[in-house]
Amino acid sequence: MERFLQYLDDIDDLVGVLGLLYERIRIFALTLGVLMLALCVAVGAMWLALVHPPVSLAIGTLLFVALLYRTVTSPPLRSI
Repeated sequence: MERFLQYLDDIDDLVGVLGLLYERIRIFALTLGVLMLALCVAVGAMWLALVHPPVSLAIGTLLFVALLYRTVTSPPLRSI
């Protein structure tokens, strides 16, 4: 009976290791996806700036105003 419990403990450890490995792979995939998305946005912004400079300037200004509004109206951060 004790050997059977040891086998179950080994299986439990294996499942735990697989869960930790899955988490590392998931975090890596999410990081890679965010970096790819940021690269696509940067390339698209450069392309737009070269093809249609006024439209690019208007979009950049709207994004800046939205970011400034969010910064000004958000509650202050608490310092510990």
